[in-house]
Amino acid sequence: MLSKLPLTKIDAQNIHHDLHHTRGPFKPLSQSIAYKIKKPFTPYRPTVHIYEHLLFPTERREPLNSKNHPDMTDASASDPVDRNSDLRSPLIEPEKYPEPKSGYERLCIDDILQRYCGEFGPWQLRHFVLTSLAWALEAFHTMVMIFADREPGWTCTSGSGCDVAAASVCGLEPGSWEWNGGLGSSTVAEWGLVCGQKYRVGLAQAVFFGGCMIGAGIFGHLSDSFLGRKGSLTVVCILNAVFGCLTAFSPDYWIYVLLRLLTGFSTGGVGLCAFVLATEPVGPSKRGYAGMSTFYFFSTGIALLSGIAYIFRSWRALYIASSIPSLLFLVTVLPFISESPRWYLVRGKLTEAMKLLHSIAKYNGKHLPDGVFLALDEEANNSSNYEQTCKHEQLETNKAISGSLVDVVRSPVSRIRLFLAVTINFLCSVVYYGLSLNVVNLETNLYLNVFLNAVAEMPAFTITAVLLEKFGRKPLAIGTLWFSGFFCLLGSLMRSVGIWKVVRMVCGILGIFGMAGTYNLLFIYTTELFPTVVRNAALGCATQAAQMGAILAPFVVVLGGGLPFAVFGVCGIVGGMLAFYLPETLNKPMYDTMAGMEDGESCADRSSTVSSC
Repeated sequence: MLSKLPLTKIDAQNIHHDLHHTRGPFKPLSQSIAYKIKKPFTPYRPTVHIYEHLLFPTERREPLNSKNHPDMTDASASDPVDRNSDLRSPLIEPEKYPEPKSGYERLCIDDILQRYCGEFGPWQLRHFVLTSLAWALEAFHTMVMIFADREPGWTCTSGSGCDVAAASVCGLEPGSWEWNGGLGSSTVAEWGLVCGQKYRVGLAQAVFFGGCMIGAGIFGHLSDSFLGRKGSLTVVCILNAVFGCLTAFSPDYWIYVLLRLLTGFSTGGVGLCAFVLATEPVGPSKRGYAGMSTFYFFSTGIALLSGIAYIFRSWRALYIASSIPSLLFLVTVLPFISESPRWYLVRGKLTEAMKLLHSIAKYNGKHLPDGVFLALDEEANNSSNYEQTCKHEQLETNKAISGSLVDVVRSPVSRIRLFLAVTINFLCSVVYYGLSLNVVNLETNLYLNVFLNAVAEMPAFTITAVLLEKFGRKPLAIGTLWFSGFFCLLGSLMRSVGIWKVVRMVCGILGIFGMAGTYNLLFIYTTELFPTVVRNAALGCATQAAQMGAILAPFVVVLGGGLPFAVFGVCGIVGGMLAFYLPETLNKPMYDTMAGMEDGESCADRSSTVSSC
């Protein structure tokens, strides 16, 4: 037994000294130790310390010297030469303290993606494309109102009481004119939403965006909690398909408004659930490109919708045609989409998370070692070398971690970020939707106009995506907001006569060009500002603010003249100023928990004044 203990020369001296100070006749070492342990009130018990020395390794015991034992003299004290290194040299080579196996390590998801799985391999590409198809569904259900609620052209049916040169039908005698395409061409034609009833068109659109605002908040929370990203996306697609088809059978205007409210409620959760689910499995260096690319699917959906609306001229048939793709998505796409590994991690489902990461690595042609395990960011950051050694059974005992907007508000770091993100999204939405709605005043072909408008946004997405990784999120957000605001202010100074009409139109195009890039950027920026446990809740809150801006935008447009451009310009400039207070997130980790975010940010603050954190 003694041959396996880390016995040194000093230990030998200590044992020899203690044996000679033992009361009574000399006894064997084991009996002396037992004898001394049984007498708790013995004034001097050096043998107990010998026992401790025999039980514990050198680095975990208190050295025996004259300081803690007055009766002993330090062997090296009388020697002017330092003999400590010689005395501490082991007589018998001790067993080394067990080190963690080199194959075991605990890493956060970003590290695993970068080192073992690949940041944007074939698996992420397939997952990203399939998930982002949901953005086209959101475009269908949102922009269908442009065609369904349009005011169609009209023609005179009799010479008396109808003036062909009249600007509207409000002053014409009933029965002297008719709608082009019949009463079923739009809701305006079927329910007479003109003249004094024209406000009802804007009301139906505002109610839809109100439903989006409510749905974004609710499904943002559900996707962060028990329902998950994929579960929430499944639910909203089902609701979209059901409410969209039911809208086609609306018997009157108020039932139509109610069903548009419910459709908006489910549509509000489509974009944010699809965005987070598509980008969370992507590595940090590729996440910006992936996030910016999601809006190509939205613009493509708008362009496709213009073709669908051109084929289905009846508003009821159009609602059915635009809702069927949601059913097809549920049946043909969703079964091949995986849940987010980050959501698995924060919910304590580590087995599912590791299985998914192993699948990602295998699909990408890489290998994830069996000894690598997931850890929340604060666990990975705070663990020592030995704590990094983990066993699969221990990981299974992790509890689910959840969060809500209350946690966001409580934290000083996230509270400021939430306020800025909400305000900037609101201002951006006022400009984006306001300039988009202004397009209908161009009096051109509606189908072609919508198609060109959707195509025109794509260069903004491309340029923003290219510059995103070069200049970062913050400078690009400020630049695009100010770019749009400048041209809107310039447009407000132009008069609606002659060549100045064209100049104002160009200013509007450049304004929506810049704001389209900002609108795209804000999704990826907001996603990176908050940890996994509250990411969708925070993004849902920002989306709610954007929907409020969308509700306000039509009321700004009806002001007419140059005033709307002035309002849009001020919104853009103020939004850019607020963006100055946001932190840069380029190549920064996506935190999993609130504690991890606070620790990471405090570490970054200290590293700005100290060379290392």
